[in-house]
Amino acid sequence: MDAPVLAVGPVRLEPFAERHFTPRYVAWLNDPETVRYSEQRHHRRDLAGCRAYVDAMRGGGHLLWAIVAATPEAGHVGNLSAHLDRPNRTADIAILLGEASARRRGFGRAALSAACDWLLGAGGVRKVTAGTMAANAPFCAIARACGMHEEGRRRRHFLLDGDEVDLVMFARFAQPPAASG
Repeated sequence: MDAPVLAVGPVRLEPFAERHFTPRYVAWLNDPETVRYSEQRHHRRDLAGCRAYVDAMRGGGHLLWAIVAATPEAGHVGNLSAHLDRPNRTADIAILLGEASARRRGFGRAALSAACDWLLGAGGVRKVTAGTMAANAPFCAIARACGMHEEGRRRRHFLLDGDEVDLVMFARFAQPPAASG
């Protein structure tokens, strides 16, 4: 399955392509503030490593979108990935808004909403998940605004600035659970 183009509000999700491999993209991954709540914070990235990641995503049958602002001058502002588990019809989403100027402008919410809606509809997925550090209040708010519910926590899972922080796990289903009975 290829990632389709999805347009909603202030953003378009485009399949990640050669034109998205830029020094600007790599710089996001090496910016401590941008990756503060990501496990990317433990690694230094370069263009070759980014290409290897994209190749591995494609080779594994997963989806990777570039988040592109509707205003042409802003361009590529982030990425959204969906790791697919086809036998269980689930997708685990990760999102990174690399451009600081794109944050708190509705881009993350629009991108997550578009991806969830497509995956749970035409994408054939029954459950979408996402996880983050409890300290990542912006993503927690976006997940909830997109209809995701907190499904659980792994207590004291991460270390952030020397402090133990919970992993918060969110989920959204295509259909409500069947009545037990």
